[in-house]
Amino acid sequence: MRGPHNLWRLIRTGATFERTGAMRSALEAMNVPPRLRFVARVMGWPFAWLGHKGDPSLPPVTRAITALGPAYIKFGQILSTRPDIVGFEMANQLRYLQDQLPPFPTEQARATVEAELEQPVDALFSEFSAPVAAASIAQVHRARVRETGEEVAVKVLRPGIVKAFRRDIDAFYFAAGMIERLLPSTRRLRPTDVIAHFEGVVMGELDLRLETAAAAEFAANTEDDAGFRVPRPVWDLSGRSVMTLGWAEGVSLGDNDAIDALGVDRTELGERVLELFLKHALRDGYFHADMHQGNLKVGAGGEIIAYDFGIMGQIDEYTRRVYAEILYGFIRKDYRRVAEVHFEAGYVPADRDVEEFARALRSVGEPIFGMEASRISMARLLNYLFEVTERFGMETRTELILLQRTMVVVEGVARSLNPSINIWRVAQPVVEDYIRKSLGPAALMRDLGRAAMVLSRFGPHLPGAVEAALIRVRQPQTPPPARLSLAPVAWFIAGAAVTWAVLVTVLLV
Repeated sequence: MRGPHNLWRLIRTGATFERTGAMRSALEAMNVPPRLRFVARVMGWPFAWLGHKGDPSLPPVTRAITALGPAYIKFGQILSTRPDIVGFEMANQLRYLQDQLPPFPTEQARATVEAELEQPVDALFSEFSAPVAAASIAQVHRARVRETGEEVAVKVLRPGIVKAFRRDIDAFYFAAGMIERLLPSTRRLRPTDVIAHFEGVVMGELDLRLETAAAAEFAANTEDDAGFRVPRPVWDLSGRSVMTLGWAEGVSLGDNDAIDALGVDRTELGERVLELFLKHALRDGYFHADMHQGNLKVGAGGEIIAYDFGIMGQIDEYTRRVYAEILYGFIRKDYRRVAEVHFEAGYVPADRDVEEFARALRSVGEPIFGMEASRISMARLLNYLFEVTERFGMETRTELILLQRTMVVVEGVARSLNPSINIWRVAQPVVEDYIRKSLGPAALMRDLGRAAMVLSRFGPHLPGAVEAALIRVRQPQTPPPARLSLAPVAWFIAGAAVTWAVLVTVLLV
């Protein structure tokens, strides 16, 4: 229920950050203005005793996030790939959230497997290990299939995880609604729609049958991609709460020392991560949308091995072309064309000035191209981009949220391998290849052929549809019936509690 009782959860969120010392650490790492830091500390101190204690052995921010639950851990995983936003020290601390969370007992995992697959674990597997990795949603066990002898990874959902996520998302909805009411200027960002999108993604991640299907589709799409591998799913040993994949041996993409020990060139590896993501997004319209280091390994031969397919992104062909043209325009420094694409796609209201928007984009792009990559402050860049989108009335595009978020994560992963990587130089050949194949004469003929096929299917209905439309046009327009206008219900919440909740939820959403 998305009622005011969620205010307690939001207050406790802030109180947990204050009690664990995470509030100070987070605000300092993200270079929050001193005045806001002071307000946060003053407002947080009286509530600190209400917060969760967490694990004292963990660093403050990691301690607070793990104490708050799985939805918060998802946000922490994203930040763990952005040392340019939170700093290298905190990013390294947050990597704990990727696959090193406390596991639940193996006995519970075995019970879940038996209930899901309706057979004893020992009848299905000749070996079934203790947990080898644990994350926010599930944990993984190494096993061997009794019938075939194949070595596999068995992923098992955490007990009670669905209920825990619903509770957190319920609080996020309340936070988004309160932000829209108290801060009308944020409505263009569509906080409620963003949370609804997040809910859809996460709830899909909690059904491992969907993840199994995603793994199979992603493996089929990428089987010819050099230097990339996706373990194949074992369908008869998978279900809603259990998924079985072929075992993938390798070192974590976040362990630079281990990668160096393999003799793999990290510069080339970082470029390959970016290239593969762009190929999957532009070529296939279907991409791994949770590509942090905890979900990627490096094999003995230097190949990148992907796993954990609970969050996959999908974009239609038109959106892919828009995205490619925007990237291509930035690469060529053709800011006028970038601006035009935004207007053509409806991303910017038509009443705004295209020339002025182009100049604003230039002010964003030029400093990036003229600066050494390792010196670019992504936090400052994102802040300026936010100002530009606000100035031109751009609304959040929920269909692009996963794409944008994944691009940020992938860039962070690539920079962890090579801090000086030039993402525009790496992206250029991939984007140019897509542009050539999707926007040239051959693509035009292909589009016309598809349009003809659609018209041929609906051809018998066209005369009737045209006739009905003409009849509606000729009929006199009758005014709509009057509607009863109800004034919105006034909200009255204690001043300190409201300020606290807004502060916390702005940081989260």
